[in-house]
Amino acid sequence: MLKVRKSGAKYSAIVGIGENLRKLSIEQGQEYLMLNRGINAVENIDLKPLISEIDFNSNDIQVYPPVKGRLSLRQAVNLEYFHNASSVENINITAGGVNALDLIFRSLDVKKVFLPQFYWGAYVNVLKINQQAFDFYPDLEYLNKNAPSLQGLAVVICDPNNPSGLKFDDEELLNTIRKLNDEGVVVIFDSPYRRVFFEAEQDSFYKKLLEFEHVIISESFSKSVGLSGMRIGFVHCVNKDFMDELAIKLLFATNGINNFAQIIIEKLLITETGKRSARNFRTITTEHISKNIDYLIGRNFLAEEIYKNLKPWGIFVIVKQRYEELIAKGIGSVPLSFFTQVKHVDANQFARICVSVPHDKFIEFFRRL
Repeated sequence: MLKVRKSGAKYSAIVGIGENLRKLSIEQGQEYLMLNRGINAVENIDLKPLISEIDFNSNDIQVYPPVKGRLSLRQAVNLEYFHNASSVENINITAGGVNALDLIFRSLDVKKVFLPQFYWGAYVNVLKINQQAFDFYPDLEYLNKNAPSLQGLAVVICDPNNPSGLKFDDEELLNTIRKLNDEGVVVIFDSPYRRVFFEAEQDSFYKKLLEFEHVIISESFSKSVGLSGMRIGFVHCVNKDFMDELAIKLLFATNGINNFAQIIIEKLLITETGKRSARNFRTITTEHISKNIDYLIGRNFLAEEIYKNLKPWGIFVIVKQRYEELIAKGIGSVPLSFFTQVKHVDANQFARICVSVPHDKFIEFFRRL
């Protein structure tokens, strides 16, 4: 008899929602606005100018990639995110954000991982697969007050937050990370949405994280340049033992990350043609995101219990319409109950939507409400 070692994790319910929406669209011959997805869908990034620069017959494409990632890409990440103040030895290229988090959780030796009270569902499932205990924290104030008692544990900070889009003040965030770091608390900083809104020259936040020994950065290029299909990201940490162990697990989990994806990302980071494509993508994307959020605020669609007059960032927001109400109007979403276990919020009354879609299309569907 074939026996299965079950993890307790679940197949993504969000994926299931997307499959159901596609089925409904075919059966009913009706268009659905797919706001259940976590991708930037205003427009795709233009990669055509980069393709002519790639020699597909070269070893750069056709042989095994270096386990830790191409040296030139790690150098580009150091320049783009850390203003050349880090080292390539602190950077490992991964197969996207989920792979990065899985490697992090498998490499860490901690008793428990604390997640934000509104969390990305993949955190819980990856932790379950790795048989890692976890709990939840409500806000930065809790982390500040309880930092000493969290010693030897790990804390995940997602900023801007998925699913809410709430963004902490950078200085407040740095002060909290400093306090946790000083107490020996591991901080996993997961911020794939930040660089949608900040160009490298404007953003010194990652560089400021270099002073903290216990900070692990998990990043992907799914949001910042819209390439979720390429499955590529990176992990950064200044702790050599941790990065060495992560590299071993990376080797036997992936045997290296797709060369083509690495070369594309490198060109987007360092070539003038690539930088222009990435900048154009972010400009148009953030313009439509901002208009869509303003539209929701102006029509009182946002969940006041969560925002309390704060304006969300990122590509997600929580609205005070239920999943069933939205889908009846052709709008895909995900119930907030998929993203929280808190008792003081009736999560089934709210839904998470992606606001990174064309503004005209967004208005067309939401006017139905």
